[in-house]
This record gives sequence, structure tokens and C-alpha cells, in this order.
Amino acid sequence: MRRPKLPKSKIECPTCDKASGFAIGGDGFSRRNFLRIAGTGLVATYFADVLSPRLLQAATTSTGVTLRNTAKNCIFIFLSGAPSHVDTWDLKEGSWTPSDFAPTTFSGGNLRFPQGLMPETAKQLDHMAFVRSGLSWAAVHSLGQAWAQIARNPGGATGAIAPHIGAVVSLESQAARTPADVLPGFIALNSGTIPSSGYLPAKYAPFGVQPNATGLATLTHPEGASRFTDRWNLLHSMDANRHSGALGKASMDMNDFYDQSKALMDSPGINTLFSFSDAEHARYGSSTFGDSLVIARNLVGARKGTRFVQATLGGWDHHDQIYDKTATGAGADTSLYSQCKQFDPAFGALMTDLAATPGSVAGKTLLDETLVVIVAEFGRTTGALNNQGGRDHFLRMSIGFAGAGVRGGRAIGSTDAAGNNVVDYGWSENRDVRPEDVTCTIYSALGIDFTTVRHDDPLNRGFEYVPFAKDGTYRVIEELF
Repeated sequence: MRRPKLPKSKIECPTCDKASGFAIGGDGFSRRNFLRIAGTGLVATYFADVLSPRLLQAATTSTGVTLRNTAKNCIFIFLSGAPSHVDTWDLKEGSWTPSDFAPTTFSGGNLRFPQGLMPETAKQLDHMAFVRSGLSWAAVHSLGQAWAQIARNPGGATGAIAPHIGAVVSLESQAARTPADVLPGFIALNSGTIPSSGYLPAKYAPFGVQPNATGLATLTHPEGASRFTDRWNLLHSMDANRHSGALGKASMDMNDFYDQSKALMDSPGINTLFSFSDAEHARYGSSTFGDSLVIARNLVGARKGTRFVQATLGGWDHHDQIYDKTATGAGADTSLYSQCKQFDPAFGALMTDLAATPGSVAGKTLLDETLVVIVAEFGRTTGALNNQGGRDHFLRMSIGFAGAGVRGGRAIGSTDAAGNNVVDYGWSENRDVRPEDVTCTIYSALGIDFTTVRHDDPLNRGFEYVPFAKDGTYRVIEELF
């Protein structure tokens, strides 16, 4: 059996190699495929499993594992480029702090927060908890970004076949799907190229959607339903004998995509979930990221099969002029101000709407049933700014959580006056919180056994949802709840 190629990566950093995204290598039919499905405007990125035709087999789970099981959905907000933790979730004040940050004490003295920088987020602090003892494994964008989304070293033995966290959630929720669940389990909004379903079937891959006020491009065939039916039948007659052999998985993956696409086309009202009004666009901050969170709210509220939604806001790589108010927010011309101007109104409106929307259980809100996670690949250097007026890469970081039983108005762990070192880890493990721990927490909240080991991987070594979780190395951050 051939050893899979290690991941290829691109680094998004103006002082490194200017590029973006993360790519996983591998030979075969779909090394980097983007499949546009029947005019729906959905893009599914996936990797063909060229090492083994085996699909799903039995998974081994642990006995005695207690799961939180407080969430029905997860909205995963990824701030790629890495915002400065000491200017945001773990505010450290000094001569460098702009006066208009207006640092204010909230939640009965538990949190110090830059209210002037993020006034709408400040209104949500009673719902939020920040893990300040977070630590990334790699201060390189490509590695850190992938690590946070696949819960393991991208360059390790299973890194090249590892699925995105959302793909695992989609797989695990498959058994509970009903005929009304026509939406993909994992939808990625404004997220570009991200890790996909790895060696798992591509039906669990992220369906990428770029927000548009009118929704998906079209859910009808331009030549009419009759013509579409003829082509549909022809397609399946041609594919009938292609679901085995060398292209078996690739053929089945494409067939799954076609089936999912047709289900969307046959379901009335679906396009409204991907649409937004002018008023919503404005209330969420008049940005593409804001539009993404409108759609994220719609998707989890619809209860039509989507369990994991990722929305990405890039542009946080502030090596220079981090406090530049003249930054336009486009391309490299970003600053903490321009990025928070996009993040803050969108996040504040999302939290307000989730808290105001009834949940599926009497007495619960949609926020009660939705775990919201705010994460990046790492943090940024602390104290005074560098000689370019910015902050460089730094392993220490903070992670935000809200909803699904998270007790808000608190910080888990504390750092020293500079934000460099941990003074109190703030949780039972008494160590740094790693990306693997964050993933264990997400899975546990969703009722997924984070110690699961699958036995269908092409390496034939057993694929762990979270490496070393079974032996207790990585755990749930129970103190959040």
C-alpha cells in the first residue's frame, strides 16, 4: 500500500509567502476538485480516497465516557490570520492601548473588555466564556489553520487523510437524519479552501457557499423540469456500472452530490435559507462576513439537516499598523479596527437572534441549542508593538465559547500582565488548552464520542476522531459548562 503524500500548504502572511488556504495532497481522480452541482451554486470540495475502496465500517467507542450532549448545532467562527488575543479576548492594557478601546469591566468584575472596539460583542459577554490558557502547536498559518480544523498534526501519519471537524459531525449525525433533512450536514460560508472530508465519503465534505442576497444561483434547470429529468436518468444509466473498481469511491461521491443537489431542487423554500434582506445585511454589518452569519442563523434555525456551520473572516495577520484606522479592510490593507468593524456587528446580531429564537424544546432558545465557537490558528505577540506598528506570530491564544450550556461572563484561565505566560490554567487538567481539547469539547457538546476510533481508514491503523483522547491525553473543557 502506498504511503499517502504529506499535506501541501500555503501560508497567508505578508511577511511570509503571500497566499492563502490549505491543500491536502493525494493522487487520483480529485486531488483538488470543485464540483458545481446542477446550477445550485453550491461548491463541494473533496478528496478521493485512492488508497482503499472501503467506506464506512464499525467504529469503536469507549464505555463510561460522559458526553455533555447540550448542543444540536455548532457555529464555528474561524478568524484566519490570527487576531491579537491581548487586544481582544484577553485584553492587556498598556501604553500601546488606543484610548478609544475604552476598556471596561463587565460581568461583575470578571471580564475586562475593549468595549470601544467591539461594542456589540460587549453586550453579549454574559453569554460568553473565554479560554485564555489556549496554546497552538504551530505559529505558521497553514499548519495552525489546518490543525485547528482537523484536530491533529497535518504533517503526521493521519494528517493527509483527516476529515474536517464538521465532516465528522456530518457523519455522526447521518443516522438521525429524516426525509425532511435535505440540507448537507456541514456547510461552510465564505470559507474558501478548507480541509474537507479526508478519507471519509465526500457526502460529508463541506458544502461551500458564497453569500448572495438572492440566495443560491438557481434551483431550477434552465431548460425545464422535463429536460432535467431526462438528463438525470441518462446520468444514472451511465453511472450504473461505475460504482466499483478504481473509480468506485469517486463515482459514488459524485452520485451522492447529485442526489443531495436534487433534494435541494425538489424542496420548496430552501432558497430563502440562503437569502437575506437589505435590512438584515445592514443589521449584521453590511459585510460578506455578516451575510455569512445571517445564513448560519437561518441554517441552524431551519432544522433541515445542517448540524455544523463554519463562517470564516480572514485578514487578521497584522504584522504592521495594527491600530491603523485608515485601513480599508480589503486585501492586505486591514487593521484591528477594520476587522472588528466586520466581526462586531455581525456577531452581536447573531447572538441576539439566536437568543430570541425559540429552540426545538419548550423553554429553550436556539442559542441554548447551538454551540458557538470563535477560534483562530494562534495569537500574536504581546506588550509593545514591533517596529512596524504591528504584532507578530505567537503561540499563546484565546478561544471564545457561547451557547449550548456554556456559562457566560467568565474567563477560563488567566495570563500574566503581558499575556505571555499562564498564571492559572483554569481547568482540571492544569495545562495548556490545545486544539485537540477544543475539538473534544465540540464533539462532547454535540453528543459525539470524542474517543471514537474508526477501523475503515486506508492506512489500516485505526483512525481516532481526536488522537490520544482515548487514553485521556486530551479532554473536554468541562469548566465551560
